[in-house]
Amino acid sequence: MPGQTIRFNAFAMNCVGHQSPGLWAHPRDRSWRYKDLEYWQDLARTLERGIFDGVFIADVVGYYDVYKGSNWHALEQAAQIPVNDPLQLAAPIALATDHLGIGITASTSFEHPYTFARRLSTADHHTKGRIGWNIVTSYLESGARNVGQSGLQRHDNRYEVASEYVEVLYKLFEGSWEDGAVLRDRDRRIFTDPSKVHEIGHRGRHFTVPGYHLSEPSPQRTPVLYQAGASGPGKAFAATHAECVFVAAPLKAMLRAYVSDVRAKAVAAGRSAEDILIYNLTTVIVAETDEAAQRTFEDYQNYASYDGALVFMSGWSGIDFGQYAPTDLVKKVETNAIVSMVETFTADEKPWSIAELARWGGIGGIGPVFVGSPTTVADILQEWVEETGVDGFNLAYAVTPETFEDTVNLLVPELQRRGVYPKAYRPGTLREKLFGRGAYLPESHPAHGYRDIEAVKAREAAGLAAAE
Repeated sequence: MPGQTIRFNAFAMNCVGHQSPGLWAHPRDRSWRYKDLEYWQDLARTLERGIFDGVFIADVVGYYDVYKGSNWHALEQAAQIPVNDPLQLAAPIALATDHLGIGITASTSFEHPYTFARRLSTADHHTKGRIGWNIVTSYLESGARNVGQSGLQRHDNRYEVASEYVEVLYKLFEGSWEDGAVLRDRDRRIFTDPSKVHEIGHRGRHFTVPGYHLSEPSPQRTPVLYQAGASGPGKAFAATHAECVFVAAPLKAMLRAYVSDVRAKAVAAGRSAEDILIYNLTTVIVAETDEAAQRTFEDYQNYASYDGALVFMSGWSGIDFGQYAPTDLVKKVETNAIVSMVETFTADEKPWSIAELARWGGIGGIGPVFVGSPTTVADILQEWVEETGVDGFNLAYAVTPETFEDTVNLLVPELQRRGVYPKAYRPGTLREKLFGRGAYLPESHPAHGYRDIEAVKAREAAGLAAAE
């Protein structure tokens, strides 16, 4: 009897060292080709052959300078620096594929929503509706300093800004241009009906955007919304806004609690539990046999960088792990970075030493690593899905493109044989492929409430008048 369908995303970044620092030195790794469009197009074709939902391209603005108080080891190990812009990969990937979703990470902390809205709409047009936006609030102080800010806002305040940021985008995407505004009427010489294009009139605490969206509506209007918040405010934001949620839970118990909490919060926000797909960060090392997979894993471990792993762990947590001995235990410290990451590794049931943290993070970041034959890994993935309720896995690589090629060539056919993995894509936009319904956000999503922008403006004006 087939079990629950399992979904895959490929987790990548427009850089060398993404989640497995040091593995760039492996003789079969090709991450140094991140600058070449041919590399990305070849990878995209492989993923589409494997019926992956999408390639999810992470990003950071800034660099990792918490570990030992400098960015020396980040530069030395190419730990997410150098890093190129993710959005520019959308068009070449779309040209090389027909179905693969393209998830782009961009921060609400460093770019104005008005100009960003145009960039997203353009990408959604160019890809014929295959764009997703991963909404992040950023966690690197170096990024804030280099765009002229005195420093990052407090963690919870960043989500307050993000909430208004997405409100501005919803108004632009959903409300500014009505359906039917673009006529392209050659006989009457009318391209657009001006009466159907509206100023959004946004005047908020953080942003003032009075005018029109610069782009006509793209195939999805609002691209598919991804989010990776795992703290209290992050989960509340995801439950309200996200369609695809990424989490990095190293243990099944943590993942089960997270999935249950986010779905419950979504229902409390007036959405359906099925409105959200949840993917857990995972790395799979698969080969023809368990023994061969274990040999590959041990080979990879020989290249993992202790300092590189702690560069990431320090940057993600905001804690300088370089000040501790390898045998010291990870302790909870209040920071302004990724709060959930600190909570994960200071859990009472599993105290971690610094050396264990570095070894864990050497391959695949903070998610679990599953090693074995296609049968063994498929068993593990099915067990995680059945016991946690997670929808799928955000697959990181150890060696690229080898990790993805092994997954597509060996693991995907085994999952398909079991009837738990798709054999073809649904037609339509990314949203239609993921959810099997319309190209636009459903009525249960808060963005839908901005479609009648004139009514929204009237309500907001009445609210301001009442407040005065």
